[in-house]
Amino acid sequence: MARFTGKVVLITGGARGQGEAEARLLVAEGARVVIGDVLEEKGRALAAELGPNTVFLKQDVTVEADWAAAVAAAEKLGGGLHGLVNNAGIYQPRRLMETDAALWDRHMQVNQLGCFLGMKAVAPAMERAGGGSIVNISSTAGLRGSPGAIAYSSTKWALRGMTKAAAVDLAPKQIRVNSVHPGPIDTEMVKVWSNEQRATRLSQIPIGRIGTAEDVARVVLFLLSDDSSYMTGAELAVDGGASL
Repeated sequence: MARFTGKVVLITGGARGQGEAEARLLVAEGARVVIGDVLEEKGRALAAELGPNTVFLKQDVTVEADWAAAVAAAEKLGGGLHGLVNNAGIYQPRRLMETDAALWDRHMQVNQLGCFLGMKAVAPAMERAGGGSIVNISSTAGLRGSPGAIAYSSTKWALRGMTKAAAVDLAPKQIRVNSVHPGPIDTEMVKVWSNEQRATRLSQIPIGRIGTAEDVARVVLFLLSDDSSYMTGAELAVDGGASL
């Protein structure tokens, strides 16, 4: 039997990139999936492709009402909400002296507030379902200093701490909370890099390649599944050794 048969998982930022890869793997494993994203056209097309066990919902993770609607949509799929992937995020790299308050706030709203609202919104539904698993997508920028991306890095360090605090708070409810820290992953997000920046990043990866969305998705599936039932508050780097 597939690992996720009968389970419902909500993925934010699920219309493309890592979120899309996670949705595809979860559906293949038998899950029912709610894809939340502001990219409505891409999200609806993906849900239609993946079939009747997938629902798309236009979701802005900074809006509490959108979170309430997403949780309601997940519970309507039946069986209760068992998993959340806080995948939505933005990456607009700027150095300290190039970062203004507006850019800082944009990162805080999407990357940090969105994750906080998500954990708070899903916890009662997961408790009703008998427990669950939350996976927060941080970054290797949340494990070490990352050049030229102070706002982004700040939010990813924050997710690391938020994950551990939430893991303690939610453990009595049988809800596990873990973080994943991808390194350079070949998605739309890193198209802001120049060829020189890409080459520099590649030279820093011991395994010798840029990661794929599927590399991250497989680790996320592990953390959502019962295979990781004794793990909470953990942080897993998926980076080809770049953070060593």
